[in-house]
Amino acid sequence: MGGCVRDLLLGVTPKDFDVATNASPEQIKALFRNCRLIGRRFRLAHIVYGRDIIEVATFRGHHPDEEDEQPASQEKGKENVSKQSDHGLLLRDNVYGTIEEDAERRDFTVNALYYSIADFAIYDFANGIADLEQGLLRLIGDPEQRYREDPVRMLRAVRFATKLGLRIEEHTAAPIHPLASLLDHIPPARLFEEFLKLFLNERAEANFEQLHHYGLFTRMFPLLRSALKQSTSVEYKMVQQVFADTDARLRSEKGVNPAYLFAALLWYPMQAHAEEIMAEGGLAEFDAFAISAADVVGRQSRSISIPKRFSLPMRDIWMLQLRLRQTHPRRAIRLLSHPKFRAAYDFLLLRAKVEGNSELQELGDFWTQYQKKNPVPEASTHTGPRKRTGPRRGRRPRRKKTDD
Repeated sequence: MGGCVRDLLLGVTPKDFDVATNASPEQIKALFRNCRLIGRRFRLAHIVYGRDIIEVATFRGHHPDEEDEQPASQEKGKENVSKQSDHGLLLRDNVYGTIEEDAERRDFTVNALYYSIADFAIYDFANGIADLEQGLLRLIGDPEQRYREDPVRMLRAVRFATKLGLRIEEHTAAPIHPLASLLDHIPPARLFEEFLKLFLNERAEANFEQLHHYGLFTRMFPLLRSALKQSTSVEYKMVQQVFADTDARLRSEKGVNPAYLFAALLWYPMQAHAEEIMAEGGLAEFDAFAISAADVVGRQSRSISIPKRFSLPMRDIWMLQLRLRQTHPRRAIRLLSHPKFRAAYDFLLLRAKVEGNSELQELGDFWTQYQKKNPVPEASTHTGPRKRTGPRRGRRPRRKKTDD
């Protein structure tokens, strides 16, 4: 159903295949021993099949008009399956129905396509095939209401449009800018997942331009709100360049660490805040950077949560920008073995490129040549904890864990 059918019609290899059924999640779980139910907002069944997980969704139905009205498919004794916030956001959506009702509940017409293994036919309930042929991305139902139900649909509209090469239909696009502030009510953890989908898919630059056009990007990154008003600002150039570089790396089948992206996106707000701290408190630059880094990560995490596995390396990249100025041979050789040296070096080159700063360019050239003259042994690039050959001094040796 949905995306896999759409992708096959477009000649794109689907990343996965989802299943929809009229059976309830509890009924699915009763049929499959290797099944687990996940989610409160959308109840889904995950069936483990070897190393793969088959996601099975129950057909969604229409919400009851009255709050106390119980859907016919709802079993007695269960909690309320439909709940909305004061802003219209669906907090829980486990009302089940028929395949026709499920199609009406889909977000875009191109996602309301179903392939039936009973008769090997494609069922199109919302003219999705016609929209695909015309290159249109169209919401099902009233766009404003659908965005209020789930504001993340505005981000999905941008992502699907750039991914599939579609044009967002006029009425679907019209409410996006006025309703962009609804993203403020989305849990930061969910926006982090959307961030990964938007900017780690070889269309980061295109997604940024569209998100910025509709006023969505600065809702995800409020610290950049004033800086991105001018396309000539250094902050705008940094954002544009880091996403262009991300696309190039992904096309070359190279990895991209989200920590590096966050470090680049928030570098100038962090730097400006550090300068304010130095001016007000007279702190040393290194201390001011450390305080500013913690503050900026904390403020950003109110919009998009940044897990520690990314926030800590991100702060290392920032702090190393100060240490990279130290070109004395004894300090420089030690710095080469730092786990985040390469990321910090790449970021230094990015800063030099964006700012056109001759001093940064000279510093980048120094480290480029220094690495050629002093290749780092493979063992020195190890990023994990060092292995010890014996017990720690002054401590009893740890007991080995068993797999019982």
